[in-house]
Amino acid sequence: MNVRTEKLEKPKRRTSERVRDHLANERTYLAWMRSAIALMGFGVLIVRLRLLRPPLAPQPPGNGWKLGLVFSLVGLVTVLLSTQHYFAVRHDIDEDTYEPADRWVILFSLAVLTLGAGVIYYVFTVPIESLSSVILD
Repeated sequence: MNVRTEKLEKPKRRTSERVRDHLANERTYLAWMRSAIALMGFGVLIVRLRLLRPPLAPQPPGNGWKLGLVFSLVGLVTVLLSTQHYFAVRHDIDEDTYEPADRWVILFSLAVLTLGAGVIYYVFTVPIESLSSVILD
């Protein structure tokens, strides 16, 4: 029997450390999913608040719906990137080649920082007279 055939036939042994690593990877993935859902939900909330005047409101349309749309899109991108990252880490754990990547943390932090700055800017630039017409659907 040659080495190549032997490698194909030999199943990977699941040690408790490897199982623990996979479970940690899954918990991290689920945390990213919760973050993505929160971003999308916050985007919908921004659009639904009349304070930020969505385009279907009776008053003239504002730009708040654009901010809500960006939040929702960042949430969707987070779903895609975290799913890709989960499978990449899963493969690296199985191959015993995992190295933590800082780029995802930096990218996501910058995205949330930018969105937060957008919310703060928009809320503080809304005219005071529009604050009296806050209506929730």
